[in-house]
Amino acid sequence: MNRIAYLFLLLPLLLASCIEDGFDTSPSAQPHFSVDTLDMGIHFTEQPTPTRRFTVHNRHDKLISISDISIREAGCSTFRLNVDGFSGTEFHNVEIRPNDSIFVFVEATLPSGSTPQLTDISAHLDFTTNGVTGTVVLYARGQDVERRRGVTVSGAESWDATYPYQIFDSLVVAPGATLTLQPGTSLHFHDKAYLRVYGNLVTLGTPEAPVNMAGDRTDNVVGNISFDLMASQWEGVHFAPGSRGNTLSHTIIRNTTTGIVADSLSQVSFVNCRLRNSADYSLVGRYADIFLSGTEVAEASSGLFAMMGGNITADHCTFANYYLFTALRGPSLQFFHFNEESDNGSGMPYLKASFTNSVVYGNGIDLSEGDFTGTSVTFNRCALKSEGTDDDNFINCIWGEDPMYATVREDYHFDYRLLDGSPLAGAADPALTLPESATDFYGVPRMPAPTVGAYQQPAPQPM
Repeated sequence: MNRIAYLFLLLPLLLASCIEDGFDTSPSAQPHFSVDTLDMGIHFTEQPTPTRRFTVHNRHDKLISISDISIREAGCSTFRLNVDGFSGTEFHNVEIRPNDSIFVFVEATLPSGSTPQLTDISAHLDFTTNGVTGTVVLYARGQDVERRRGVTVSGAESWDATYPYQIFDSLVVAPGATLTLQPGTSLHFHDKAYLRVYGNLVTLGTPEAPVNMAGDRTDNVVGNISFDLMASQWEGVHFAPGSRGNTLSHTIIRNTTTGIVADSLSQVSFVNCRLRNSADYSLVGRYADIFLSGTEVAEASSGLFAMMGGNITADHCTFANYYLFTALRGPSLQFFHFNEESDNGSGMPYLKASFTNSVVYGNGIDLSEGDFTGTSVTFNRCALKSEGTDDDNFINCIWGEDPMYATVREDYHFDYRLLDGSPLAGAADPALTLPESATDFYGVPRMPAPTVGAYQQPAPQPM
């Protein structure tokens, strides 16, 4: 036999020895799982969850064959599986090469629990290999929800906190109508949904039971990064021209695209609220009357608060921009149509704005203007990032001092309460503290030594 023929005969044997070492059939040859329990988190019932995954490893030097993969609970249709690229309910003779792994993908549609409380839902996913069964527990918590699609409130309605509300398309408060949100009410807006108020919106949140408006994603973007940190999940809140008598108390509005817009001649009061995480502005006023007390305005790509004319009062507020996902496109506070030089030809009155006992500090520039001489824009006993000096518009201010927020941006932790030793603690002027600012978001009294900013309660100290 010549050498070439011999090599052709030998080649299949060589390839087989490289690719196939045989199966390890010992009972000790078991797969290893990246998790013992796949915790899928909290999700609204009766709709598909996002897909989660875990890894099955073969840490042995030979092939292993998993003879059976199936959910132990017979007839369980809650969880759906994809194993190594194949969908199904049962899988047989699944091979994993030596020192290799496969993915198992899981999604679910959680059944209604017919209860306001969270419902625990679990199943056991069994893997039988060489006569031995290993198990990964599939676990999720279901939240029943009231779904509203394209709703128009045309009279006086009161929504309570029994169930969260999931809003699709739009929620509109018609002219002359009033929507009242009771303590603890939660509105979760689907992608591109919005709230538009022509009549009146009243929220009755409390320190123990704030009102929440957010997107409807309750899982994580990746790893431990929650969708709670992500903007652009829903459009936001628009107070239409002429909408008056809007009062929001202890209300958290976040994850928006356009933030909160108060349009021409509208009027809104925010008392102990949090307006945060917007892809545009967190708050916009266009010739509107806006009252802010004890309110946090934070994290927005274009800037925190844009004011075009109108009447603005802000007492004991925190304006803090540490937006994560893009470079900041503008200063935190932006002023338009406030004097002759900034006149936009609208014929509307110039901006009147009074900021007292408030802090403006974060990444980027704090104010779009530095000289308000001759205008009706004033900062009285405010803490500003800028290095400046007092004048007729900046009165007894704190310049260039780090407020020492408890925020740790790189750890995705945003807490604008102040750490021990902050220069703003007890530094506010009590004579300027308005009655609406008597207590902070947490219900802590400000007197007798009020702190500059929204929060009198200090941040928890590091362990």
